[in-house]
Amino acid sequence: MIDLEPPFRRAKPEDAPALAEFINFAGEGLPLYLWTKMAGPGETPWDVGRMRARREEGGFSYRNAVVMECGGEVVAGLVGYLLPDRPEAPEAPEAPDYDTLPAMFVPAQELENLAPGTWYLNALATCPEFRGRGYGARLLALAERLAKDQGAKGVSIIVSDANSGARRLYRRCGYREIAKRPMVKEEWENPGEDWLLLVKSL
Repeated sequence: MIDLEPPFRRAKPEDAPALAEFINFAGEGLPLYLWTKMAGPGETPWDVGRMRARREEGGFSYRNAVVMECGGEVVAGLVGYLLPDRPEAPEAPEAPDYDTLPAMFVPAQELENLAPGTWYLNALATCPEFRGRGYGARLLALAERLAKDQGAKGVSIIVSDANSGARRLYRRCGYREIAKRPMVKEEWENPGEDWLLLVKSL
């Protein structure tokens, strides 16, 4: 495991509020939409997101996150993890069950399955008031270091076709589009039409 130096550090459970914000920024509001559906009596959607960020397991967990601090404040972060070398066979118990997987998740799962053995950058985001300072590019470079450290053959990212700013950053940093799938929106509002899978070989 590579050592991190300021302004970067490994996330902690108490970073859950910031991580929930970051995953929602990166997901363009889709996480909050889903957390709203998951919230129980007396729970807010943000309670659900923060609870999920505090989990010890799962893709969206503080254990898979790195945050960036500025003046003692968490201002940016990323969540990522290594994908299996090959997608699980459909009959495998741990494989995605497309009959029960929520329809909104199916396009992203199909794209993930096209990037086996890569380090999947689930989220990369900067607080709005700190954008335009190059933090995204610095975090992306860190993601590539983390990927190499874990033996990944590349880094993969899924992004909306309408997110022109993120697409410019990824293209400038050497990522290329290899596949796309139509979004399933239900009542979620987003200007995009497709999810794009971008990959950079390492």
